[in-house]
Amino acid sequence: MLSGKLVRLRALEPSDAESLYRWIHDDEVGQFMTGSHPRSLDQVRKRCEERKVNTYEHVVLGIESVASGALLGVIDLRDAEPEIGRAELDIYIGEKDHWNGGYGTEAMRLMCRYGFNVMRLHLIALWVVANNERARHVYRKVGFVEDGRHRECFRGSDGKYYDMYLMSLLEPELID
Repeated sequence: MLSGKLVRLRALEPSDAESLYRWIHDDEVGQFMTGSHPRSLDQVRKRCEERKVNTYEHVVLGIESVASGALLGVIDLRDAEPEIGRAELDIYIGEKDHWNGGYGTEAMRLMCRYGFNVMRLHLIALWVVANNERARHVYRKVGFVEDGRHRECFRGSDGKYYDMYLMSLLEPELID
């Protein structure tokens, strides 16, 4: 486990299925995520039970509150390439009462440190919807910089298309 003052990053468990199910069906939580077809609670449970073991190529961790032990969200490093030392990061905080409390920022820092120190990555990248200002603010606080813009490549739940920014972080740029 990776621990900070607010959050602990830990492997996901089958018992996390109820929280994941609730979050994927919450329009506000999922507004900036790529949509999927509706899933039943049993389908989410089955997916949790059959989840692949974390590997260098894909590490998925739950974001847990240190204070309460409650699961707050999910963070992952995926598509890691040891040959070039690069991976992509995804994160979301599903518990809305924990938004704007520093939980996502600390989870990002913990995961990036893990990527740089344990996985020996050189660069961590992510994509963010241009109008997701809250997320962009967190990414900048951690040290990510905008590398480029992909025009109208994200279709929002409102049916409109939005630009996305590619952001990246090099190991020496991580801000504690």
